[in-house]
Amino acid sequence: MFIEQGVKSENKFAKYIVGSIMIILASFLGQIPFIVALEFDAAKNDTAYPKDEAGIMRYFDSNVTLFLLLISFVFVMIGVIVVVRFLHNQTMHSITTSRDNVDWGRIFFSFSVWSALTVGTTLISYYNNPADFIINFKPIPFAILVVIGVILIPIQTSAEEYIFRGYLMQGFANLVKNKWFPLVMTSLIFGGLHFFNPEVIKMGPIIMIYYIGTGLFLGIITLMDEGLELALGFHAANNLIGALLITSDWSAFQTHSILKDISEPSAGADIIVPVLIIYPILLLIFSKKYQWTNWKEKLTGKILKF
Repeated sequence: MFIEQGVKSENKFAKYIVGSIMIILASFLGQIPFIVALEFDAAKNDTAYPKDEAGIMRYFDSNVTLFLLLISFVFVMIGVIVVVRFLHNQTMHSITTSRDNVDWGRIFFSFSVWSALTVGTTLISYYNNPADFIINFKPIPFAILVVIGVILIPIQTSAEEYIFRGYLMQGFANLVKNKWFPLVMTSLIFGGLHFFNPEVIKMGPIIMIYYIGTGLFLGIITLMDEGLELALGFHAANNLIGALLITSDWSAFQTHSILKDISEPSAGADIIVPVLIIYPILLLIFSKKYQWTNWKEKLTGKILKF
């Protein structure tokens, strides 16, 4: 089974601490192009980096900023590959799926379902409250955004899934020899790393329910489906379609999207509905399609292989 594939006597938890540090260093290395660009442009214009009310840097065109932000995840992905292959002597396949081959059908199904839901709910919001949006579409900047997004956003989301639902999920399993602790810990860490997002600054810490709940949902579908495929598809759709469809002055991703939300954000139904209603519906859809059984054992059972 998927989580057991990383549980080996030689995979001491200390290795995962070392590996995590290496991945963090790779992330810092990947941020160098952004830092250099900022320093160069600031020196050229003899000005400080301006920030808006949410504390977000607004210096470059949003396509340039997005590109520079996402480039760091290329380095993160390389870091994950190096750590898994050379520190743990595992294949990337072992932290991807328990199946003989990666099931691309699962990835595309999950991507399609969440893309359709994202587009549908956005259109409903737009037609119900048109005053909350403006048309932000500009053909050339949008076309550039599409190229950047299609190439780099799946790398960003895959890097996060490989770290949290692959590498760290198996790492915590090596530490405690059960499944519920890795599920809870990876969800808390995943949510916690979003704490400094501008959305949290704007709407308050209550939005952490959404981030932690999303991490929990992704962890559940990974454990129940014995692989990352569904999580990879969902996360890619969430970030890519979101970046292409809608932006706001207070969101982490500033893009030349089709729509711009100009409403005053509030921590209400947008947080509760996905976690308490939409995610359970998705779990039902996935469980029926892929015939999931034995939920208690897969989510909370002990790991005997070590």
